[in-house]
Amino acid sequence: MRYHRPPSGDRLTQPAQIPSRPGRWRVLGAFVLVALVTQLLWLNFAPLIVEVQRDYKVDENTASLLILVFPLLYVVLSIHSGRLIDRLGYKKVVGMGAVVGALGSLVRLDTSHFASLVVGQIIIACAQPYVVNGISKLVADWFTGEEAAMATGLGTVGMFMGMAVGMATTPPLYQAWGWFGAMAANAVVAIGAAVAWYAFAEETGVAEAEQPSEWKVLFGNRTLLTMVALGGMGLGFFNGLTTWLEQLLKPRGLDAQAAGLLGGVIIIGGIVGAAAIPPIADKLRIRKVPLLLCTIGAGAAYAGMVFSHGETPLLVTGGLLGAAFMPAFALLLAMTGECVAPRDNGAATSLVMLSGNAGGVVVIVLMGALGQWETLVPWALMGATVVATIALAAIAPETFPGGSGAAKPV
Repeated sequence: MRYHRPPSGDRLTQPAQIPSRPGRWRVLGAFVLVALVTQLLWLNFAPLIVEVQRDYKVDENTASLLILVFPLLYVVLSIHSGRLIDRLGYKKVVGMGAVVGALGSLVRLDTSHFASLVVGQIIIACAQPYVVNGISKLVADWFTGEEAAMATGLGTVGMFMGMAVGMATTPPLYQAWGWFGAMAANAVVAIGAAVAWYAFAEETGVAEAEQPSEWKVLFGNRTLLTMVALGGMGLGFFNGLTTWLEQLLKPRGLDAQAAGLLGGVIIIGGIVGAAAIPPIADKLRIRKVPLLLCTIGAGAAYAGMVFSHGETPLLVTGGLLGAAFMPAFALLLAMTGECVAPRDNGAATSLVMLSGNAGGVVVIVLMGALGQWETLVPWALMGATVVATIALAAIAPETFPGGSGAAKPV
């Protein structure tokens, strides 16, 4: 199901059936590459914080700025990026984000100064929302409802693969070539991704750039508000878990290496789940039931993790958690795009991502303030967000275009 620009004065966009468009996988592939590289650049330093402290003579809090600037700037820039995508189109805005990210990677080549690394990360962090928030607009432009969740799932796979690749490849690059060699290799990849975007990306005009709706229209959309709340709870939980994983596992006798392994297993499980489950939702022409089942599955896996002791049970439950949570995130983004008209895809996605990053910051800060890592208090806090996520998924309406009981885009 697709939407064309309405006649003058018609505030709602009317559906019109069109066939799948050739070239859509090429364009999606270009987006996946750019999203992957953006996430890769973000987490280059995550597994090397100790080395950053040692080599640049900074404390842990200062070194962590190389990572923390990303969620903070995402919160600041998410709304603007979504509006810009709706006004100018995703090809221009995602391309701009790819170029700015590549420029930030070049700034990081001055590895003799820690300040240059921070400035480079700030530039890349500013580019990130202008790339990531383009997924819903791109999917609305190229894919029918029967492929939308799968396409969104593949887009999110790119994001999570970038996280995994960034954390896995930077340490060996650093050991082999030092900071300059590692940053140079990543700069080459970033430039290549930007070039690939301009070589392969194009817009069809189905979700063409036009004047988006006023904010009061979006905030009057109850389905969208449910998606926003889901993003805040779900991503708040996930960000809290992954940020404090080492502290949560230490009382169980597991070290940083075990925490890193568990984080990798969660991401790998998520990649498998995000690639497998959304296509099933497309084939069945439903969204709500698989979303609800995924959130329940994630909750069950999390409960298993809470009460697991020993590395192997934690790895098993972590893999199951990722396999359930990340397809739920892909379905959330697909539903976000389907509950609004194409002219508002960027703004709607930006609201969900803003809520998710803000929720992450709140949960991370609360967990850090509470401490009590040897008790179940931080686990209980995250458990509350999981329960809220399941409850919101249960009340969310169906959004598949034309489906029985589907919410109409506003």
